[in-house]
Amino acid sequence: MQMRLEVIQVPVADVDAAKEFYSERLGFVLDHDVEHIPGMRVVQLTPPGSAASIVIGTGMTGMKAGSLEGLQLVTPDLAATRAELVGRGAEVSEIEDMGGVLFAHVSDPDGNRWVLQQAL
Repeated sequence: MQMRLEVIQVPVADVDAAKEFYSERLGFVLDHDVEHIPGMRVVQLTPPGSAASIVIGTGMTGMKAGSLEGLQLVTPDLAATRAELVGRGAEVSEIEDMGGVLFAHVSDPDGNRWVLQQAL
């Protein structure tokens, strides 16, 4: 058996604000923004270099907006990634060294919390 995690739903209240945040602030690539059926808008975005994408939209999930936390974006150079994200207008926490693994945090407009990680 083989399975790949390819798409993760992220619950948001304002799809356009979230789309702008993920594409402009975090630099995710906008894969598509479509309304498959009336009331179901699907916006798929992919982090640079990732095989997995996120999907935001309407009519897809019962999760409360802002309830997602702990998804990790792994980078080979957290300081450079943090600097780029801050330069794009994202509010990223300071970097913490947790015993050989570096972490920083960033939240989207709804409060979905992401972890940025670099293993030393």
